[in-house]
Formats: sequence, C-alpha cells, structure tokens
Amino acid sequence: MVLNQKRVDRLDIRKKFFTVRVVRHWNRLPSEVVDAPSLEALKGRQDGAVSNLV
Repeated sequence: MVLNQKRVDRLDIRKKFFTVRVVRHWNRLPSEVVDAPSLEALKGRQDGAVSNLV
C-alpha cells in the first residue's frame, strides 16, 4: 500500500506547478486587464478588477 501512496503523491506534484496554479486565475481576468499595453497598466487594471470582486 505504501508504494501506491508514493505514486499518488508524485502525481499530485503537478498541481503545484506555477503554470497550473496561475493559468486558472489569468483566464478569469477581464479582457481589459489582459490586454493592457504595459506592466504598469496591467497592475492598475488588475487592482481595479480585484477590488470589484471583493
């Protein structure tokens, strides 16, 4: 049974990858945030979008 548990733990490692964690949140952002022309604009628009959610 221990061998099966180790295999499951290895498969769960994929859930911790940066891309897996971030893509879901990125896809939820409004298009006006994603299409920002600069990093500063993205930060400002993201702050506005997040504050509307809370």
